[in-house]
Amino acid sequence: MAAEDFEKIYQEYKQQSEQQARMEATNNSNESGKEEFVAVRKNNDGDIIAFRTNSGRELDYITALGEAKAGNIAHIDVFHKYGRDIIRSEPDGIKENNLDQLPEF
Repeated sequence: MAAEDFEKIYQEYKQQSEQQARMEATNNSNESGKEEFVAVRKNNDGDIIAFRTNSGRELDYITALGEAKAGNIAHIDVFHKYGRDIIRSEPDGIKENNLDQLPEF
């Protein structure tokens, strides 16, 4: 099989995966009524240091971490790495809704 065939097959797979992820994200919209992060604030190093929710609340990282751990924020996971807890968006295959891609406030 030619290298071009491998690339073509992979690109088709990737495109189908992205379409499936968008469909699943649409079907799993926030029906729970939980708040969602809609914007972020970053420091000079590009680290996220605060979040704005769809209700307009602005949360520092520690407060947002507590809300996320309590399950009060939709589509957010908390995991432990580098000796600390880290907030991240649920992996769904859609780059546009990743926390780093949200608009800044």
